[in-house]
Amino acid sequence: MSEEGAYRNVYTGPETNVQYLQELFTEKGIESRIRNEFEAGLRAGFGGGLPGQVQLFVSKERYDEALKIARSTFPKDYKDE
Repeated sequence: MSEEGAYRNVYTGPETNVQYLQELFTEKGIESRIRNEFEAGLRAGFGGGLPGQVQLFVSKERYDEALKIARSTFPKDYKDE
């Protein structure tokens, strides 16, 4: 991910949830990026990340807006925050 410091992780969870959030973000004009450490590790020949857990990143400027959407969409995933 280029300019990694310009992005923040807004959600980590199943790929289907991440894809759904991406659609919601796109509707609001929020650009997002996915990172799947497990798949990347498999391609590189070593283990990494957890199977089925994908990270969703958004720009720091849109983080608060994206977090509000993610929390309202999947509130159980944010219960301890």
